[in-house]
Amino acid sequence: MFQSLRYLRYLVLLLALPLGGCGMFDWMSSEDEATKPMKLGDFDAEVRLRRQWSVNVGSGEGKEYNRLDPVVAGARVYAAGNNGLVLAVNRETGRVEWRQRLDYTLTGGVGVGGGLVLVGTVNARVIALDAQSGEVRWESAVSSEVLSAPASDGRMVVVQTVDGKLIGLDAQTGAQRWTYETQVPALSLRGTSAPLIVQNYVVAALAGGTVVSVALDNGTLRWEERVAIPTGRSEIDRMVDIDGSLTLTNDNLLLAPSYQGYLSAIDPVTGQTRWRVKESSYNGASSGFGNVYITSEGDIVKAYRVGQDATVWSNDQMQRRRLSAPLGFSNYVAVGDADGYVHLLSQSDGRFVGRVKVDGDGIRADLHAQGNTLYVFGNSGTLAAYQVE
Repeated sequence: MFQSLRYLRYLVLLLALPLGGCGMFDWMSSEDEATKPMKLGDFDAEVRLRRQWSVNVGSGEGKEYNRLDPVVAGARVYAAGNNGLVLAVNRETGRVEWRQRLDYTLTGGVGVGGGLVLVGTVNARVIALDAQSGEVRWESAVSSEVLSAPASDGRMVVVQTVDGKLIGLDAQTGAQRWTYETQVPALSLRGTSAPLIVQNYVVAALAGGTVVSVALDNGTLRWEERVAIPTGRSEIDRMVDIDGSLTLTNDNLLLAPSYQGYLSAIDPVTGQTRWRVKESSYNGASSGFGNVYITSEGDIVKAYRVGQDATVWSNDQMQRRRLSAPLGFSNYVAVGDADGYVHLLSQSDGRFVGRVKVDGDGIRADLHAQGNTLYVFGNSGTLAAYQVE
């Protein structure tokens, strides 16, 4: 069952997106100039991205459309490759502090919390490693493939599976404590959004276009809010999904982008939508300078002000380049693309200020930053730190 569901979702991603217009894989379907990735133009660089270090993390994202996102936690960067390699890297020096080789194909991760490093597998396993040593603490079977990072607060581990379940596991033993079940739509994109643990509750985005909050201790539903409503005549037209990461802003609003739906800002306590704007995206959103940043389905980077419908600015010079989620940090917005470039935009007006080639196989994992240092995980397994100067 797991294999058939996995390949159905992968096929839906490959087949559905081009039919929706400027989809992620339009470039595969035609040689027409209008559907090819936009060529990058020249600009006067205002900053330099200097590589501080790089390490190789196994097979990286692998051959399927996985999105194994690294995590920066404390003095380390934790990353995992599809072939089972998990690394802890000193974020200042790039020194590998431990490595663990797991005899699994990894498709979900990396999650960090409560002294654990967490990954999920193609054959429905969640594996917890000790964050300090890399030693395997426990393994637990779940109901189906794991395509996003598990979350933990040290008491519970919460994982979302592709069959529509949120599962709570005991953080010390891996024993299953509760399950929250939802109905999976007939068609959805390959991928799931990672759950967030906020105080004593879990927030998760589901394939049917809803965001839910459940109690961390027992999985009881607290609230449910819809951010994407199916419309249209065909199943593909009606397909909605939420695969990008949920993000909490400094103003304690939950940013929830969706495919063929809305970019919403939700109160994480009550579940009420404070603001929303019609936007379709496969990725997560971020914030900075009082703005919310998103890469649209057509790969246009946009900045919105919460409460306003009009964009503050937009950059349409990277269309169809299959951009990653935008990251707002320092004075910049960073995005990666399918050719392996990282682009730096100004947070004030969206103009290009810097660019660097990182990985020839492309970049789709979320970017991370600490201060003026940017951490990038390329599809081939290149994990690198860049100083913005």
